[in-house]
Amino acid sequence: MDTLRTEASIIAFIQGKPLVLPMKSSGVFLLMLFFSLTWGRAQDGHLRWEDAQEMAEATQRPILLVFQGSDWCAPCIKLDRRVWSTPVFKEHAKDRYILVKADFPRKKKNQLPAQLRQRNVQLAEAYNPRGIFPLVLLLDHGGRILGETGYLNIGPTEYVAHLNAMME
Repeated sequence: MDTLRTEASIIAFIQGKPLVLPMKSSGVFLLMLFFSLTWGRAQDGHLRWEDAQEMAEATQRPILLVFQGSDWCAPCIKLDRRVWSTPVFKEHAKDRYILVKADFPRKKKNQLPAQLRQRNVQLAEAYNPRGIFPLVLLLDHGGRILGETGYLNIGPTEYVAHLNAMME
């Protein structure tokens, strides 16, 4: 009965109908809904900073903050192709990091929405004032730096081992 009620509630929510849940399960459902809606954005690195911090605290995972110039910085492009875009890294990262990419594209066709640009500038002011690209930081949920790295001419498996070593 509870399973049917939960499934019906999810279907009603997706269809835009009012959602009526018992008080006890509504908190759990809302938390699950929040993480399911933000998970896709977490995987592509376009989370709001506050959401990334909340997810990091809730899951006890570090934030992987990447400063990149996706359309002009050669080492950034190589890092994306050789590491971030690979199945090896994606599989490893999905259960270990909250990925946040602070991208600074220069070409007009690649410009980010204003809100995302503003978020990236604020992150750069706080964590990358020297303007180093690429810069890869591991942070705790409070924003404290646990480790720092950048482009390394290695494959995804070696890069994952490098990130893991920074957390030890």
